[in-house]
Amino acid sequence: MANSRVLLKRRKAVRNIRKITRTMELIATTRFKKALDRATEAEAYTRKIAELAVDLSCSAGEVSHPLLEKRPTIRKNLLLVLTANRGLCGGYNSNVLREAARRIAELRTANTEFDLEMSGKRGATWCRFQGLALSAFYDKFEDKPQFAQVAELATKYITLYVGGQIDRLDVAYMKFHNPARQEAVVETLLPLSTLVTSTRHGCDPVAADGTTAVDYEYAPSAADILSELVPMAFQVRLFKCFLDAAVSEQIARRIAMKAATENAAELIKSITREYNRARQAHITKELAEIIAGAEALK
Repeated sequence: MANSRVLLKRRKAVRNIRKITRTMELIATTRFKKALDRATEAEAYTRKIAELAVDLSCSAGEVSHPLLEKRPTIRKNLLLVLTANRGLCGGYNSNVLREAARRIAELRTANTEFDLEMSGKRGATWCRFQGLALSAFYDKFEDKPQFAQVAELATKYITLYVGGQIDRLDVAYMKFHNPARQEAVVETLLPLSTLVTSTRHGCDPVAADGTTAVDYEYAPSAADILSELVPMAFQVRLFKCFLDAAVSEQIARRIAMKAATENAAELIKSITREYNRARQAHITKELAEIIAGAEALK
């Protein structure tokens, strides 16, 4: 039977832990609501600007944009992985890193040269453990990624792609579908032809939603408009990846901390029962000793 004093210390420690996990759960819930609002607001804008870029590129005739051109041979691949700076968020980081490891294995099997960039301290720790060299590391993207920061990163990728230094850009992150479903995926953001396929199913005269493709009149020219619109579509799409990662992280942390709080409550009940049994046994022992002593005095 455990010592009563030890049980009291354990129960006090678990109660303190429960307070911490409960507080972290409430904080994650608040951050989740804010991140969800930003992701929801960006969803409609991201989808619409992608559709507009696709429609314009399809109706512009022979005019195209370098970001839409698919390279026949992938000589250099860039993989960007979005993880968290902190832990205590369940399987969020491990699921994203598992998908990243799968893509790295595919690139190695195909003998494709690649650079690895990591966002989040947890991902950087994983790379050190795996012996992977990082081309770049970012730890400034928290639960509130700013568009200006992401746009700066997107400009760098556009320069690399247009200059021929990379032939494809993949992003491994946690895709947000709804509060009950998040999925670790690896999506190809460059070339933007993947965006064309997923958004409007190519340049057919009839769109995916059944509407007829729109004829546009360009002023000043299709090339000028596409030169502004296509990079913006890429920047917004990359920003949406960071927003999805932020809201998914807070959902995972809220679920993990809620489970930890509930487990702590169950453990407190278990320790309390064990303490009561130990205390009862101690009292019974003392009563037995008193009775035995009284009988001995007769």
